[in-house]
Amino acid sequence: MKKSHITIHDIAKELNISASTVSRALQDNPRISALTRTAVRDLALKYNYQPNVLASSLRKGQGNTVGVIIPRINRNFFANVIGGMEEVLSDAGFNMMICQTYEKFEKEEAAVQTLINARVNAIIMSLSMETRTAEHISQLKHRNIRLLFFDRTSDLVKSSSVTVDDEEGAYLAVKHLIDNGYKKIAHIAGAEHINIYRNRKNGYLKAMKESGIEVKRNWIMHHSLILEGGKEAFNILSSWEDRPDAVFCAGDYAALGIISAAKQEKVRIPDDLGVVGFSNEPFTEFIEPSLTSVDQKGEEMGRMVANQFLTQSMYNIDEEIIEKRIIQPTLLIRKSSLKNH
Repeated sequence: MKKSHITIHDIAKELNISASTVSRALQDNPRISALTRTAVRDLALKYNYQPNVLASSLRKGQGNTVGVIIPRINRNFFANVIGGMEEVLSDAGFNMMICQTYEKFEKEEAAVQTLINARVNAIIMSLSMETRTAEHISQLKHRNIRLLFFDRTSDLVKSSSVTVDDEEGAYLAVKHLIDNGYKKIAHIAGAEHINIYRNRKNGYLKAMKESGIEVKRNWIMHHSLILEGGKEAFNILSSWEDRPDAVFCAGDYAALGIISAAKQEKVRIPDDLGVVGFSNEPFTEFIEPSLTSVDQKGEEMGRMVANQFLTQSMYNIDEEIIEKRIIQPTLLIRKSSLKNH
């Protein structure tokens, strides 16, 4: 079957059943035998069949909207994720309703309630920095609303998710610094309770241990990953008698703060201090020196989590379909870490 758009009629023809039987099977109608339902779903997945979810949702009295909850829309990464989602969801007949939390738990709670009231079909979200509980999202299944995570996830509720391999990205970044002659590498870490920052710290530790470098306790600094946080971290580490010769930051804005403060103090980058960030924000390529950073592949993440939703929309929400997809990151090497060049 070599068609760009597969319909229920194509599936029906291949299985020698009626289109209405295929439709009922995809809706998990108990009148259709379990054997037929399984055959229909397997073929639908094989050919990446995307149902006309707009028509289906209208028949069920639901809307045709997916709610999206993000920390901040003005971050390039989140903007790219939204762009990837929109590309997939609009083609499938869905609109998007976007809420920002500004990294506040109370705003996240309010956003979830707003989307529930708007009768969205699903909520796709990345948790705020303050989120430490899942009570506000554990109710969604009972309200027939699917939940999917991207980037920042929670272990407190079962849900499909798409993340980048943060540990591998951090490992690549720190190994690159070590390979370029840096040995005393500090880490500006994010909040420990957030999965992505915990994983980035683990990647840092893995690379250091693998290279036989003992990590001093004060080398791991839990500072805010904003511009001012990076400046504050630089002022602290530059006051030490035994100063680090490189810094791996869990976010690009902290790395930008490090570079800005270093320039004010006439510290040469990368000769005196190597710097690597994480996220590949647009400015990383254009500052001087340009910043080595880990690309999180936001658009790919957005497309992937949107497709997860479309695939799972073929199943009854009571069936637990948990799919954890992990994207491999890319280290983009620029001037800020090339000590030997």
